[in-house]
Amino acid sequence: MKLNGKSRDRKEEGRFLVEGTKMYREAPQVWIEKTYVSREFLEKPEARCLRGREYEVVENHVFRAMSDTQTPQGILCIVKMPSYRLEDLLNRETPLLMILENIQDPGNLGTIIRTAEGAGVTGVVMGGGTVDLFNPKTIRSTMGSIYRVPFRYEEDLTGLVERLADSGITSYAAHLNGTFCYDEMDYRKGTAFLIGNEANGLS
Repeated sequence: MKLNGKSRDRKEEGRFLVEGTKMYREAPQVWIEKTYVSREFLEKPEARCLRGREYEVVENHVFRAMSDTQTPQGILCIVKMPSYRLEDLLNRETPLLMILENIQDPGNLGTIIRTAEGAGVTGVVMGGGTVDLFNPKTIRSTMGSIYRVPFRYEEDLTGLVERLADSGITSYAAHLNGTFCYDEMDYRKGTAFLIGNEANGLS
C-alpha cells in the first residue's frame, strides 16, 4: 500500500508495483521480486500464467486493499526499478529521444511513453518537475512500455539540450513563431523532440 501511495517510498525502496495479467506477463522475470494473487484469481483461466512461477495467495478482501484499482484483476507484483545512464540513451547509432518538461498528469506521461515506443523512440528524458514515472496510473498507461523504453530524469534540461547538440543530436520543439513546418525536417539522424507542460508548454 505504501508503494502504491507515495513516490518517496518507491524511491527509497527502489521498487514499484504493477497490476494485471498483461503487465505481469510482459515484465522481465529478473525485475520481479514478489507476486501476489487473490484467491479468486486462481479460479480464472488467466491463472495459467503462474505455471512454474512463485506467488503468494491472499484473501480477496486483502487483495482489494493492496490494489490501486477499483476493479482489481487479482494479480500484482513488486518490481525492481531499472536504472539507465544518460550514455545508455545517447550512445546509439541514431538516437530518437523524447525530452519531457514538467508533465503533470500521470496518464499523459504513460501515454507519451506508450506512443513513443510505437514510434520507435529509443529513450525518454524527463525534467525534475515531471510527475513520478512509477505512479500506478502512469504505469498502467504505459501498457508495458515501461519495460522496454529506456528513461532517465535530468534536472538541467537546458544543459542536456546543449549536450545533445555536442553529440550531433538535433532538438526540435513546436512554437507559434516557428519558421519551419514539421514535415520539412529530416529526422533520420540523431533527433530529440521537446514536449512541455500541459498548460504552459516549454519554459
